[in-house]
Amino acid sequence: MFDIQKIRANFPILNRSVNNKQLIYFDNAATSQLPRVVIDTISNYYTTYNSNIHRGIHTLSSESTIQYELARQKVANFIHAKSADEIIFTRNATEGINLIAQSWLAPNIKPKDEIILTIMEHHSNIVPWVLLNKKYNKSSGVYLGDKIKINFLPLTTDRALDINKLDKLLTKHPKLVSLTHLSNVLGTINPIQEIIKKCHEASALVCVDASQSIAHLPINVQDLDCDFLVLSGHKMFGPSGIGAIYVKKRILEKMIPFLGGGEMVKDVSLDYIMFNELPYRFEAGTPNIAGAIGLGAAIDFLNSLDRTEIIKYENKLNKYLLKKSSAIDAVHIYSPLNPNLNAPIMAFNVGDIHSHDLASILDKEGIAIRSGHHCAKPLITTFKTSSVARASLTFYNTFDEIDKFILAIQKAKRLFRI
Repeated sequence: MFDIQKIRANFPILNRSVNNKQLIYFDNAATSQLPRVVIDTISNYYTTYNSNIHRGIHTLSSESTIQYELARQKVANFIHAKSADEIIFTRNATEGINLIAQSWLAPNIKPKDEIILTIMEHHSNIVPWVLLNKKYNKSSGVYLGDKIKINFLPLTTDRALDINKLDKLLTKHPKLVSLTHLSNVLGTINPIQEIIKKCHEASALVCVDASQSIAHLPINVQDLDCDFLVLSGHKMFGPSGIGAIYVKKRILEKMIPFLGGGEMVKDVSLDYIMFNELPYRFEAGTPNIAGAIGLGAAIDFLNSLDRTEIIKYENKLNKYLLKKSSAIDAVHIYSPLNPNLNAPIMAFNVGDIHSHDLASILDKEGIAIRSGHHCAKPLITTFKTSSVARASLTFYNTFDEIDKFILAIQKAKRLFRI
């Protein structure tokens, strides 16, 4: 049985006050909070076995290496990868996409090649591909000229991806399709398995940005059959500065390293280098050891919960949030109004109140939301605005918090005489 108070007791930050009000944290799409077990695990690393990995034979180094590699196996198990060798630790999902762009696409692109992105992507899933695609002019400091063609899949009127347009773009046999599983702005859940199947039939590889979905939905990379998948720890109740990518081993074996330095080499002389085995050749230098171990603890925490009950509870929260918010005059919701199509992430504006002003008013009530373009400017511009507010919930949020959020919205309306 889902016990919200028992769940909330795991998160010490939820006990604090902001502006003399009980904190209501509705900014989980940006960064989720950490349960006590993750905080304690990181503290335990630094206080009892802090050491570098893979290089020492002393006890602390051995313990650190064991826990770091155990965390890699936990990531592999969590997303159902065939092997831990298919998991590479990165700083975040952004670095993961850059790694794929530079280590896989860059050596393989040819003139007239095409890739497909979507209009709902976070900048992290746009900029790395654009940087790779453009020729840099050192004298002017700008990027000029396209190496390949990047197509963007638009949305339908109900904020879903236009699958019919995808079918048309796939007839050109693109090399890669890279897209989000769950929109960080709209909360829209994309039919990723259907899309991957279509892409593979057109001989295109698929990169899935699971930064948002990893905390809300079960993911099985073998069932999805995706070729690449990226995630960030700080969006799944883990520490910041740690992420991971999954790459099918047959693809990973042919990829070149992204960064050079220590640990990614097996042998070095003055005239040659020999790369290390998988996956270590893609992890140059001392990694975020504490972060990886903390991510492993976050996965343990998630595995201790009934994910089916969590999903049901979040669906109820989402339905309640949309119902209460849409009932307020002057509230314009950009997210799908069908709670079955999205996670509890709601993009909205209130009349002509700027989203930053709205966020400031809500902050006075102890409510944390996000405002701005959410690192998704191409999407935001389709709304004919430059800024929207976003409330993003997770399983430690409550219906009572939504009621207080609604009262705060109504207060903002009164202040602005809307």
